[in-house]
Amino acid sequence: MTLTTSTQARRSATTRPNSWIIAMPFLFVLIWSTGFIVAKFGLPYAPPLTFLLLRFSGVLVVLLPVVLLMKAPWPIGRIRQIAAAGMLVQAGYLGGVWCAIKLGMPAGLSALIVGMQPILTAFAAPLVGERVTGRQWIGLLFGVCGVGLVVANKISLIGLSWQSIALSVLALLSITAGTLYQKRHCPSFDLRTGTVIQFAASFVVVLPFAIAFEHLTPAFNAVQWTPRFVGALAWSVLALSIGAIFLLFALIRKSAATQVSSLMYLTPPTTAVMAWLMFGEAFSMVGVAGMVLAVIGVALVVRK
Repeated sequence: MTLTTSTQARRSATTRPNSWIIAMPFLFVLIWSTGFIVAKFGLPYAPPLTFLLLRFSGVLVVLLPVVLLMKAPWPIGRIRQIAAAGMLVQAGYLGGVWCAIKLGMPAGLSALIVGMQPILTAFAAPLVGERVTGRQWIGLLFGVCGVGLVVANKISLIGLSWQSIALSVLALLSITAGTLYQKRHCPSFDLRTGTVIQFAASFVVVLPFAIAFEHLTPAFNAVQWTPRFVGALAWSVLALSIGAIFLLFALIRKSAATQVSSLMYLTPPTTAVMAWLMFGEAFSMVGVAGMVLAVIGVALVVRK
């Protein structure tokens, strides 16, 4: 007995991997890597926490009408968990990185510190019921060595302070804890309403710090609404805070926390290529070797 054409098509669809699922990690890395580029464009025209408040507000302005028009379901009973994860991933991570760079932390060194996230996530994997294999540990070590090679020629200790180091470490701990917390307590929720909750909570967390350290009203008046700043803000809202975060949440839902975190190893190499193309920054053969090593490391971690 032969299968009909429709039955064959259905079986073929179930056996072939979905092309969108395959593309998601690569698209996430590509968009997420623009974060340091956006910082280069945006920080000269606004204080860091003020920029983040504008960014969080922009996300709410875009998504709230979508949520209301589409009558998206709210995650009743898990709002506090979703908000807590958002405060760690958004307010803690972004606030730490942006403030550290504003205080003089070289972007390369900041990328290296934050690039330790996959290692921390692997050590904490048992907390979310995951096991890291020997092959994955080798891949994680390859990844961190690759990141080190990529940013080696960009690391400078000039202008370094304990405050900027502390803020970078805070960013590292925040995004690691946020990824693990979300994986354990709220891995699945409607992306539209969940993102609104997370960015609203992050706005509330960042607001008092912006008032205390940037004197918010003068800071808003000091924002220079140049085309470059407006472009950086628009990209931060639409591509990074909505597009990349939706992809991150989908990856956390589908994959192990260690596998998702290992993708962060690809961010510094991708950012280095973007900076080379856009700003003419130096990109040495050592950096190329680091990129290859990071890609091999990620492949070892995520391979089934």
